[in-house]
Amino acid sequence: MTGREDGKENDLFFTCSLIEYIARKTKNKRSDTVDCLGRTAIEKIYDLADVYHSDNIETVSDEFIEKYGLKEGTFDNVSAAKYAVPSYWDIGKIYKRLILGISREKRISVIDALFEAYHSFVTDKIEDYNSSFYYDAPQNILNAFLDGKIE
Repeated sequence: MTGREDGKENDLFFTCSLIEYIARKTKNKRSDTVDCLGRTAIEKIYDLADVYHSDNIETVSDEFIEKYGLKEGTFDNVSAAKYAVPSYWDIGKIYKRLILGISREKRISVIDALFEAYHSFVTDKIEDYNSSFYYDAPQNILNAFLDGKIE
């Protein structure tokens, strides 16, 4: 391990941040972005995150948007926000923690956990920047996912 966290955890952080960046740029829900990219692209991003991370995120996002034909959507949670919008890095960190928790608790691969996370009701709550859910403690977000409800 070099740095403050495991390299693969950092790769997951970048992967989630790039998904967030692409979704904002194309105005799509995060689950739709993940679906459009597909498992092969997500695995590639995760496997090569250390390489992609050294490039400009806008350039990397444009390459994936073009290659996988992501179309402009109508979901614009950034413009709909009434308060300060968390950065795509902030949201990437939230998803990284959630995915690692799902992977650990369900004993599934990180990629399988990523797809579960982005296709759960928790994503709708994280995407709502007018709520405070994305500020909750990581364990509370994981518990909501595992319990299937927010308490």
